[in-house]
Amino acid sequence: MNAPVPQPFPFVAVSGTPFERGQQYGKAVPDRVKRSIGLYAGTLDELGLTADEKARLIGQFAREISAFGQHYLDEMRGIADGAGVALDDIILVNARTEIVAEARRLKNRPEAEDDAVDGCTGAIILPERSATGRLIHGQNWDWRAECAETAIVLRVSREDGPDFMTFVEAGGLARCGMNAAGIAITANYLESERDYKQSGIPLVLIRRKVLEQRHYAMALRIVAATPKACSNNMMVSTAEGWGIDFECAPDEVFPLYPDNGLIVHANHWLSPVALAKLKDVGLLGDSFYRDKRVAQLLGGGKISPDDLKAAFFDDFATPFAVCRPVLPNSAGDLSATVAMIIMDPVAGSMDVAPLPAHCRDFTRYSLKDAPVTLARAAE
Repeated sequence: MNAPVPQPFPFVAVSGTPFERGQQYGKAVPDRVKRSIGLYAGTLDELGLTADEKARLIGQFAREISAFGQHYLDEMRGIADGAGVALDDIILVNARTEIVAEARRLKNRPEAEDDAVDGCTGAIILPERSATGRLIHGQNWDWRAECAETAIVLRVSREDGPDFMTFVEAGGLARCGMNAAGIAITANYLESERDYKQSGIPLVLIRRKVLEQRHYAMALRIVAATPKACSNNMMVSTAEGWGIDFECAPDEVFPLYPDNGLIVHANHWLSPVALAKLKDVGLLGDSFYRDKRVAQLLGGGKISPDDLKAAFFDDFATPFAVCRPVLPNSAGDLSATVAMIIMDPVAGSMDVAPLPAHCRDFTRYSLKDAPVTLARAAE
C-alpha cells in the first residue's frame, strides 16, 4: 500500500472559557475531529457493540471525567458543538484506550487486540549533555498511519494557569506537549497483567492535567498518584534541567532516572523493581533494540536537536525500526511512525514531522509565535 502524502499538522490556537476553547477547536478542524471519531467508533462497531452498550460504556467514562475535572467535560462539549458531532463521540476519542479495552472485555474478544500498538520511542536529554545547553525532550509516535490525517497541534491560552501546546489526535485534550512553565510530557505504551482490573482516569486526561501544572513537583504527583486502568510509560521533564521516566502500572509507579544525562525508553519495562513485581505481557520484539539503538546513535558527547532527530530517523531492521514506514498490520490496517516530535521547553517550541519515514520536513510550532517551516532534515 502507498503511504499517504504527508502534510504539516494543522495548528489550532484557542482561548477563553473551557467551552469556548472547545468550540473554537471543533470549528477549526471539524473534518479531522470526525476522522478521529471514525477510527475508534469503527473499532467499537467491529466488536459488535450495540448502541445501548456503547452509550452505557461512554456514560461511565463521562462520569469519571467529570469527577476528575468538570472543565474537561465542558471543553469536550464545546468541541462537539463546534465540530457538529455528539459529545459521546468526543468522550470516545479522549478515552479510546480504555473504552476499546472495556468493549473487548464485554464482548470476550481478546483476539481483537490491535497490533498497530500505540508504541513510541522517547528520549530526554539533560542540559549537561545538550549542545544547546537546554533540555531536549522528544519522541516518535507509532500508531495508526491514518492519524497523520487526524492529528493537530493545539495551543491553549489560559487565564487559570500556564498556556500549553500539545500534539494530539483531533478531538482529544492532550497527548504529548509542553507548557509555559517549562513542563513537558511524552508517553508510550506498556502492558502488564494488572491492566483493566480496576477503574482509572483515562490516560489522555492525566497527560492534560500535567500540562496544566505550574510546578514540576505537582506534575510528577499527577503522574504518580492518579489511578489508571492500564499501564503506560510517561516521561516528564522541566526546562529547569531535569527529567524522570515513570513506568506506570495501574496501581503503582516505578521511576527511572537519567543515566549520564540521558533517558531513552521504548515499549518494555526496564525498572528492576517493576520486573520483580509484575509480568510484561505486551512485549514488542522491536522494542528491545529501539531504545538501545537511539542511545547508541546519540553517543557519549554533546547532543543537538538535530542529533536526536537523526537518531529517531534510524531505519535499522526496517520496517520494525525506530522510524517505521507505513505498512499493513495483521488486521489489514496501516501502522507507522505517525510523527516525530522534538521539544525545546526553554524556547517553548516543538518541531514536528508527519510520517517521518516518508517525510523529513519539519514545522516548528511555538507557544508564542506562528508556525514556521524548517529546512528539510539531512538524509
